[in-house]
Amino acid sequence: MIGLFDSGVGGLTVVKELVRKYPGVDFVYLGDTARYPYGNKSKETVERYAVENAKFVIDRGAKLVIVACNTASSLAMDTLRAKYPDTPFLGVIKPAAELAVADSKKSVGVVGTRATVGSGIYEEVVKELNPKLKVLQKACPLFVPLVEEGMFQDQVTKMMVRRYLMPLRQKNVESLILGCTHYPFLQPLIERFMGKKVKVINSAEAVVDKAQKMNPDLFKVSEAPKQVIAFTDTSDHLDKLASKWLKKEIRAEKAVL
Repeated sequence: MIGLFDSGVGGLTVVKELVRKYPGVDFVYLGDTARYPYGNKSKETVERYAVENAKFVIDRGAKLVIVACNTASSLAMDTLRAKYPDTPFLGVIKPAAELAVADSKKSVGVVGTRATVGSGIYEEVVKELNPKLKVLQKACPLFVPLVEEGMFQDQVTKMMVRRYLMPLRQKNVESLILGCTHYPFLQPLIERFMGKKVKVINSAEAVVDKAQKMNPDLFKVSEAPKQVIAFTDTSDHLDKLASKWLKKEIRAEKAVL
């Protein structure tokens, strides 16, 4: 069983990639929709939420946990590993940084929540991989609520894409890391605005590949796979959003932490 968690529906971008490549895999996904967004919360609060989320998926049988949340990946990984030393944890930050570094010679752009951008984690990881690269970052706090409302093509969303990303486009970044797993819902708009010369990095594919290499046995096909989608706050709106994204009918379980 593979465990995944995020602050809301954003981590479903990782679930989508997981089931695309391994449709018969067993997994449990928790979206902490009752407490999202994480990006404007303190490190201590994010750590506490992450520990509670990890406990939920581990109690459900997860033998490996993908932290499908950039904010939790940047602020809570050390705490998670200390709390659950027998469980491997994989964040989304390094896989995305590796892809960006491979596609860039001069500069990398990063968009994320205030907490992720403020942590400086992407700049730190990119510089470790290639010290010569310049890292340009931009916090985009309104992207998460726009995604959670399903406003993927709304005129307001298009305006915010332009407002947030114009400085990065003007500075000619070569790649752009979507430093929040909610942001791939807006990837078509972002790619259109940034232009064909900019490689937009969605970490879902990279993190799934890395997880498979960490524990191949968990990715074996099951004839009757156990696949659970759970939210800490359920609603018809969230079910419709998940169903639209995963292209199948979803009735999320109500998670009690």
